[in-house]
Amino acid sequence: MAMNPKVDAYVRRQGKWRDAFEKLRALLIDSVLVEDMKWGHPCYTLDDKNVVLMHGFKEYCALLFHKGALMKDPKRILIQQTANVQSARQIRFTSAADVTAQAKTLKVYVREAIRVERSGAKVVRKETKDFAMPAELQKRLGADPRLKAAFAALTPGRQRGYILYLAGAKQATTRAARVEKCVPRILAGLGLND
Repeated sequence: MAMNPKVDAYVRRQGKWRDAFEKLRALLIDSVLVEDMKWGHPCYTLDDKNVVLMHGFKEYCALLFHKGALMKDPKRILIQQTANVQSARQIRFTSAADVTAQAKTLKVYVREAIRVERSGAKVVRKETKDFAMPAELQKRLGADPRLKAAFAALTPGRQRGYILYLAGAKQATTRAARVEKCVPRILAGLGLND
């Protein structure tokens, strides 16, 4: 595989995770995957489909397998980031030595991710109606027919974005305040991050 100069620049800019990224990159380049940059991170594709992404956080760096939920996981090392992540799974590392210690296993998991992608398998995702709508949003939609119509007109992804954002608040008062803050965006037909 050819090395992408954008990924070269990305890896050079990394501080804490640079050595780990170099080792992960070497493993990924030694496959049929194509190296690219997407969402500001190195992404490895097969036939223009995303297979694995390399990214770093404060406490760990990770390989994110886009269809990880469909992969075999004999070592039980695939991690679902949050309860709302439906498809992707991570393998996390805390050092370059951690990557080296797992190198053989990682090659097996990369081959498994490629097998899943080649199979054409798709992750069955929950529909928007399957997510629990916060009571504060339900109440507000019930009280304002114009808002209810505007929310219904949003794409399912935009609806899920609002539902998950609002449900993420622990306290009812925070959820209610978030609902009020979102009302103008919903009425304008905008998603949470538009």
